[in-house]
Amino acid sequence: MSGQSLLVPGEITPVRSVPGNIRRPEYVGKPAPTPYTGPEVQDSDTVERMRIAGRIAAQAMEEAAKHIAPGVTTDELDRVAHAFMVDHGAYPSTLGYRGFPKSLCTSLNEVICHGIPDSTVLRDGDIVNLDVTAYINGVHGDNNATYLCGDVDEESRLLVERTRESLNRAIKAVRPGRQINVIGRVIESYAKRFGYGVVRDFTGHGINSSFHSGLIIPHYDSPHATTVMQPGMTFTIEPMLTLGTHEYDLWEDGWTVVTKDRKRTAQFEHTLVVTETGAEILTVP
Repeated sequence: MSGQSLLVPGEITPVRSVPGNIRRPEYVGKPAPTPYTGPEVQDSDTVERMRIAGRIAAQAMEEAAKHIAPGVTTDELDRVAHAFMVDHGAYPSTLGYRGFPKSLCTSLNEVICHGIPDSTVLRDGDIVNLDVTAYINGVHGDNNATYLCGDVDEESRLLVERTRESLNRAIKAVRPGRQINVIGRVIESYAKRFGYGVVRDFTGHGINSSFHSGLIIPHYDSPHATTVMQPGMTFTIEPMLTLGTHEYDLWEDGWTVVTKDRKRTAQFEHTLVVTETGAEILTVP
């Protein structure tokens, strides 16, 4: 594996502004969101609005990813994604969510998820996860992907490739009438072929007008995930695979989650709606 030194927190720039005419999620300015009490199955109008939010989120992530290169700061990636979403009339969902200070998450190397963009400079050989969520017309669209920065070692490159494949396989397993736990079963069985850890404490989630509705989508074969999928149900699948343990530590910032053994980790995510025959990806550019 790469001999890169471990990450340390950088300097965080001031909160970026959002024009006043862009609708904010209800949780902005509050310590926590109001618990969601609505349905997990959405009507066709809500799904159509989620397609719009998902497309903006996917395009914003693509735009930020174009700037991934050695010497670029993670804060610059945040600036690019923030500007794209705002320019398209969307609010960056992470900005102000439970106090999160930035418009996307940038999780490098040993960071599992929720890395805060800051003055950290990307290095040749890093792997970089961008997690982007857009809020527009009252709904959210959430996606992420892991990118290679410069010349990445083979072990890390394969981890990224196989994590993407685990998401693809999980999406193909989505069918109305099946229990949610089929998703984690598919991911875990594939990851075990390569000896990868599967993160258990951070999961996929229901999403609609709520960023996190309360529905949990585990990425391992959980006996408790017995909710039956129905057409119109909307949620994310976002497997996090590791080169070592699935256990983690949390930085003092209260957000940045790193593997306990500091080995590398990768993640991919889409927002989906269950259809009559499978799943439709809503986060497509």
